[in-house]
Amino acid sequence: MSAGGETRPRWVQIASILRPRGNKGEVAAVLLTDFPARISTFSQVFLVKGQQEPQPVALQRFWMDQNHPGQGVFHFAGSTNISEAEKYRGMDVFLRFEDRVHLPAGQYFVTDLIGCTVFEIAGSDASRVLGIVRDVAFPGEGVRGAPLLQVDYSQGELLIPLAEDICRRIDVAARRIEVLLPEGLLGVNTTE
Repeated sequence: MSAGGETRPRWVQIASILRPRGNKGEVAAVLLTDFPARISTFSQVFLVKGQQEPQPVALQRFWMDQNHPGQGVFHFAGSTNISEAEKYRGMDVFLRFEDRVHLPAGQYFVTDLIGCTVFEIAGSDASRVLGIVRDVAFPGEGVRGAPLLQVDYSQGELLIPLAEDICRRIDVAARRIEVLLPEGLLGVNTTE
């Protein structure tokens, strides 16, 4: 959802509304943010249905659903009963891009890494393009290890650990990641 010509998105999705919840106009939503508690600090969010432009709506109250992990409850101003809440079913909840959380140095949003060009650095400044980050895979629950950059590589998918000693420089503004690959990594984890 970015305007024509912009390289940075204008919006960040934080939830998808499932259905009305309760009888006072609230709605239940699946949360798509790692920082849900922060939602309650906003007095306004933006709602989208399909490919329409986001529309502002006043947020009267937000809280985490204690009975359904990963869900939250939104109560929008003016929504006082189930019928009024029903009109929000299937809508997505967004914030302006500039309102998203500011991460500390060395931490990145997955959406910022996707689409970055990966360069293998060798020697002083010589580098070659390996491919484009398609996604980031995370170790399973209880499994130790670094997330993996899933890179579209000329010989298939290349998995590169998102570790400081390998990913030497990440510049999301320039859409560039410079990596110093351990010997043999290219031959071990590429898929065709």
